[in-house]
Amino acid sequence: MGVYDGLRGGDRRIAAAAQAPGDIVELRLPPDSAYLSVLRTATAGLAARLDFTLDAIEDLRIAVDEACALLLPDVVGDEPLTCRFVLEPDVLEVSVRAMTRDGKQPSRESFAWTVLTALAGEVDSSADPDGAVTVTLRRRRNGSGEA
Repeated sequence: MGVYDGLRGGDRRIAAAAQAPGDIVELRLPPDSAYLSVLRTATAGLAARLDFTLDAIEDLRIAVDEACALLLPDVVGDEPLTCRFVLEPDVLEVSVRAMTRDGKQPSRESFAWTVLTALAGEVDSSADPDGAVTVTLRRRRNGSGEA
């Protein structure tokens, strides 16, 4: 079955490209708050590329900063902070990952989690058996986190 039987020639290629996975950008930074400005700037630039509003861009910048603030105090030694951006046509997904001492996910009952949810829309976290903790933010261009 095709993408849409009414499409012809080049139109099929356009429809197929719209369904292809988005671009992925990954940054690795020292676990120091001095480098968070790099992530805020990258977040703003990538959200602007997806035509997010200025308010949504600022919300995402703050949300990425807050996600990092949740992880940085527990980072093991000089292990890098990894930030992965997945760009889809209407969605920006940002995952911040760090190797932590306790390997525990942030509390979903905390004020910081409430702020993240308000700013990003959809927020999730996960912990790997090796102690890596990931906080994932997902924001749609229309303002919600839901896909």
